[in-house]
Amino acid sequence: MEEITLPYLFEEEVKALVRSGVYSSTSDAVRDAFRFLFENKPMLRNTAAIELYKEGKVSIGRAAEIAGVTTIEFKDMLADRGVVREIESSEEDMERGMKAIDRLRKKK
Repeated sequence: MEEITLPYLFEEEVKALVRSGVYSSTSDAVRDAFRFLFENKPMLRNTAAIELYKEGKVSIGRAAEIAGVTTIEFKDMLADRGVVREIESSEEDMERGMKAIDRLRKKK
């Protein structure tokens, strides 16, 4: 992970909050700041979820959870942003699917 740097005054303010006992550590303060940021700017959370999904770091279900929406809503978000979802399947999956289709056709 890339090292995060803060302007001097921000850094001193965070240290002051830790010294005063408001936060137990700098990490706690930073986590709280990001939690607040994502709660107040949901578009940032959505963007992060979409990028994580596109990079293959999370499943579509987990990405939807991160964005705070249903899987169906997340799929719509992907479509709105022009993200094409690739569905992976094995040859065996394809064969089973074709057999199922054949069985259904024969029942008609």
